[in-house]
Amino acid sequence: MKHLFEPAVLDELNGRLSQLTPESKRQWGKMSVAQMLAHCSEFMDLALGRTSPPRGWLGYIFGGAAKRSVLNDKPIQRNMPTDKSLMVNGDRGFESERERLRTSMRLFSTGGPEKCTKHPHSFFGPMTPQEWARLAYKHLDHHFQQFGA
Repeated sequence: MKHLFEPAVLDELNGRLSQLTPESKRQWGKMSVAQMLAHCSEFMDLALGRTSPPRGWLGYIFGGAAKRSVLNDKPIQRNMPTDKSLMVNGDRGFESERERLRTSMRLFSTGGPEKCTKHPHSFFGPMTPQEWARLAYKHLDHHFQQFGA
């Protein structure tokens, strides 16, 4: 399974990120393309340990089983619920959000497991750096597909 610690995967994702434009139309969901980029950057902040929202009680109950179902080889399902800390509202600047995401992806990828958070995921709970790297790829892939990239 692809993961964000692989240089070739980072190159692939950067190429797809470059395909997005302010006019890119969503295939599903409610976010604009700039909001999606900000949302993905917020996720990367989690993976890098820049933010660490607390676990909710649902995560303690269902997080482990959900983690196994998300980290498999299947794509992330459309319109899955998201943590409130990752929700993005309001207008965002497309170019600044794209550059912010590109920078976060590079920092995570080139930093390797040492740069990865030690904090548990707010829903899935404890995760290894390799699990974070797989989830990061799947999350980015999911949202880039959402906008046709």
